[in-house]
Amino acid sequence: MNKQLLLLPVFLLLGLAASAQLVYHDAAAFPVLGKATEATLSRYERLPDSLQHISRPSLWQLGRNSAGLAVRFRSNSTTIAARWEVRDNVSMNHMTPTGIKGLDLYCLTADGQWVFAGSGRPQGRVNDAVIVANMVPAEREYLLYLPLYDGVTSLAIGVDSLAEIGQPEVALPVRRKPVVFYGTSILQGGCASRPGMAHTNILERWLNRECINLGFSGNALLDLEIADVMAAVDASVFVLDFAPNATVEQMKERAVRFYSILRARHPDTPILFVEDPVFTHSPFDTRIAQEVKAKNETLRAIFRSLEQRGEPHIFFLSSRDIIGHDGEATVDGIHFTDVGFMRYARVLRPILEKLLDE
Repeated sequence: MNKQLLLLPVFLLLGLAASAQLVYHDAAAFPVLGKATEATLSRYERLPDSLQHISRPSLWQLGRNSAGLAVRFRSNSTTIAARWEVRDNVSMNHMTPTGIKGLDLYCLTADGQWVFAGSGRPQGRVNDAVIVANMVPAEREYLLYLPLYDGVTSLAIGVDSLAEIGQPEVALPVRRKPVVFYGTSILQGGCASRPGMAHTNILERWLNRECINLGFSGNALLDLEIADVMAAVDASVFVLDFAPNATVEQMKERAVRFYSILRARHPDTPILFVEDPVFTHSPFDTRIAQEVKAKNETLRAIFRSLEQRGEPHIFFLSSRDIIGHDGEATVDGIHFTDVGFMRYARVLRPILEKLLDE
């Protein structure tokens, strides 16, 4: 019997084993999208370290969540994996672990579209997951979204031992003049099933324009230092979506001051005010219905007063069609499901496209 023939399967198995081995690379080597500032305590945070002892503690802690952040890289690997550690190991009874503290990978197609490739499903504080495998080896551009409701303290990307991983070669999403969003738990991504389904991340892919998510769960109370953070960004559009959190009194007291901070630094940048959504349980919960009505009346009055004094480049989005009319867009009557986020993104898309064109 030919010994060479016997050895051939052994060599093939060894070759397959070698190709199956993964090498991990610190994601700090690659660009991060979605940050309003680089002056953060650690890499995957959203607020400048200067606010640590200035902002309200709850606001500061939420700023350490990585909502809207994404790592851009390219690789010819047949497998993409990740190892990551989260800060708080958050769990909630109305949001999936994948959305809270998982990862979400998108790949760029030849025609410039981002398509879902796989998710990194978390096991706890320390995580190790293969996101996608068994691909044909080819150079691909990737966008890896980070957790929405937890912070990331370390992140490494795994590729085949013989594969390459490097800086993106395609300048998409466009990073010049990002769209900056300010808002609530909904804007932060509650309760998307995975990070890529938060509406700011959906819009980032659809518009192919970097989006900055300054959503703070239960804490979009028009804190003026957040206006300062936003004003430091050379934005294409500012989206103000604070109504679900701010009270009528807070809006009357702070909304114009918040707006004025942005306008003073950006006299020609479009600023879009967004009404409080008509939550799906409003027909049943009279207190919620009255609260939404009062907030939206207040916001409209504030907007009209800005118009009457001649403020330029301001726009207003009615809540009428934000999440549809069938009552099926939320997980709890308030926080959006993926259906709700897709509907909201579809409403925002033509508005933002028009403002970006102008």
